[in-house]
Amino acid sequence: MSYSELCKVFLAERGTVPEPDRLHKFFRASWEHRLEENPEFATEFGYPGHNDRWTDLSPETIARRKREVTDQLKVLQSIDRSALNETDQLSYDLFARSLQDANDGNRFPSELLPISQMHGIQQDIPRLMGMMPIQTKAQIGDILARLEKIPELVDQTLALLDEGLRQGITPPRVTLSDVPDQVKAQAVKDVEMAPILSPIRKFDDSCAESSAEVKRSAKLCYLEKVVPAFENLRRYLIGRYLPGCRSTTAWSEFPEGKDWYAYLVRHHTTTTLTPDEVHEIGLAEVTGIRREMESVIAQTGFKGDFASFCDWLRTDQRFFCATAAELVTKYREIAKRADPELAKLFGRLPRLPYGVIPIPPHEEKSQTTGYYQPGSVKAGRAGYYFVNTYNLPSRPIWEMEALSLHEAVPGHHLQIALAQEMAELPEFRRFSWITAYGEGWALYAESLGREMGFYQDPFSRFGQLTYEMWRAIRLVVDPGMHAKGWSRQHAIDYFKANSSKSLHDIAVEIDRYLVWPGQALAYKIGELRITRLRKNAEKLLGERFDIRAFHDELLRYGCLPLDTLELQIGRWLEQQSAGA
Repeated sequence: MSYSELCKVFLAERGTVPEPDRLHKFFRASWEHRLEENPEFATEFGYPGHNDRWTDLSPETIARRKREVTDQLKVLQSIDRSALNETDQLSYDLFARSLQDANDGNRFPSELLPISQMHGIQQDIPRLMGMMPIQTKAQIGDILARLEKIPELVDQTLALLDEGLRQGITPPRVTLSDVPDQVKAQAVKDVEMAPILSPIRKFDDSCAESSAEVKRSAKLCYLEKVVPAFENLRRYLIGRYLPGCRSTTAWSEFPEGKDWYAYLVRHHTTTTLTPDEVHEIGLAEVTGIRREMESVIAQTGFKGDFASFCDWLRTDQRFFCATAAELVTKYREIAKRADPELAKLFGRLPRLPYGVIPIPPHEEKSQTTGYYQPGSVKAGRAGYYFVNTYNLPSRPIWEMEALSLHEAVPGHHLQIALAQEMAELPEFRRFSWITAYGEGWALYAESLGREMGFYQDPFSRFGQLTYEMWRAIRLVVDPGMHAKGWSRQHAIDYFKANSSKSLHDIAVEIDRYLVWPGQALAYKIGELRITRLRKNAEKLLGERFDIRAFHDELLRYGCLPLDTLELQIGRWLEQQSAGA
């Protein structure tokens, strides 16, 4: 039975099955369908049964998925919300909102942008292969099956890229210079160095099947099928795609580009803010944070202007590590200092551990300073905080504390792992991601460093302000480039004039905003709302304000749109006040 036919069954059950039961059955069926349609997602979060496939990127399947959003909306709208309890009503509202948002976005051809310097099969395939379990004969079979199907996935990606060229829907050419080398890194002839074969290299004779035979089959498939597929992709990128990509940079240059960008702003921020309104908020935030930064500079005794101080921080060797190993060790030391401080700020902590490891060499040049990869209790895999060791003179020590609190704890790892462990919630809430909430929380988490004993010297404090400024600058330059006619260089110059971030990082960041518009706005918008909620709670509750209870309440629902979060916290505050 197709999913659309299943939706008709749910519609036909109206009046014969209790509404709460219909809702829960629908959530479960939709979750199973999501795993079926996105097997990479299933692998990432430890749901077995889908590890032998890749997502189908054929035009017919993409069109079907878009139609199915309408089918889902019809089912949900047929369920009587008033017949549900309060918890189910919130889940109903969240699912309805996610479907409507997807429906709104389906008018835009985002599928024609499957590769950029930030994402694509050249990064997703080795990352997913590295996550795959390899303890049983069936799991080994899944790995071999996925290897066999990589050429088909590459061919589907090529077809989407070609259609994007035909319609003029491409990333800016200036952002793609590193992509051919990223692809080349997936086609190395030395099988001992191939990122895609990383799970095979972990395999040993403890399994039921012969280690030598498995490795032989995997390496043969890799050399005879996978390498030629990636070599073909690289030739296409160099010979046809990059030369044909647009020389413009603004999202508004696309057909319906202004509407598309406005949708992305709403989608990522979960607000009704317009690009112009975001831009104005950013200008005000930059001004305020700049005053704080000037105050910290004065505390250091530095004699010179803001630009001179930033240049000094970017270049003085005392602020940098000599080796990649030293850099990773410092990041791990910060994480270990953060862990015991969490008990002061949270009543509930996740069971899942996390590690700190370097970003893989094949993607480090075009990647940001660090990122978090969720783990899975179900799969027995820890979360990982990836740190960038490329170009050490662009990795200053004074930014490391703020970055670590954002990506690991109390930022992404704590929030995401806690959400996964909320077994009482439907799966779509436990594993959902709403950028404004998730990234807003992580930016707010950076500010908690002062309560955790970090930022003890003015340079680390300036680093924390640099990171806050970085996110405020995004509010200015993202809509500046995509809606207000700013050039890439104008954005780089504005970033440099207001931040001590390294020039390499600045260029990487600006190019990130060019290919991922709107996403970077969510950090500061989310953090501003969460900070306002805390200030309101402190004011209303006074001496009765309990920071641990407040944080637990913020995190207890999983990811929420910002307006929904404000409603939930507002109700909690009413209860706290009434119970005084």
